[in-house]
Amino acid sequence: MQAVSRPRRGRAAGKLLHNAAPKATAPRGALQPIGALARQAGVSTRTVRYYEEIGLLRTARRYAGGRRVFEPDALERLRFIGRLKRLGVSLDEIAELHEIFALQRPTRAMLHVLDDKLAEHLGALEEQLRELGRLREDLRAYQSHIRRRLSGLASGS
Repeated sequence: MQAVSRPRRGRAAGKLLHNAAPKATAPRGALQPIGALARQAGVSTRTVRYYEEIGLLRTARRYAGGRRVFEPDALERLRFIGRLKRLGVSLDEIAELHEIFALQRPTRAMLHVLDDKLAEHLGALEEQLRELGRLREDLRAYQSHIRRRLSGLASGS
């Protein structure tokens, strides 16, 4: 199987990758096929392909037949995306953070934006908790009302 080299984006732009074939269970620091990467990250290969399609994940290169292999940092990126999604950050917001980082801006700039986004999500979550607290009190009050009616019906009223 012959590798098809693609230029890397970012800091190493213009340099071509070497043509070593990836191993099925790649050692740390080696290129990984999409299936192994997806298993380690706990996502589907479809998710990996989607993140690649929307620009959140970079493919190291493709082999003849379109087989994808990924750089070692792809696993950490997938874990970071998963952590942000669990915190309620949308893919659009994650893409914005990725764009800031991809523009070679300092990590500090990306972290400031991330901090602002997390503060927004925390504020929204706190409002939802307040609403849920009000809903809980409404449910308790209505349940109490229903129980009083049931008690009155049981005593013959």
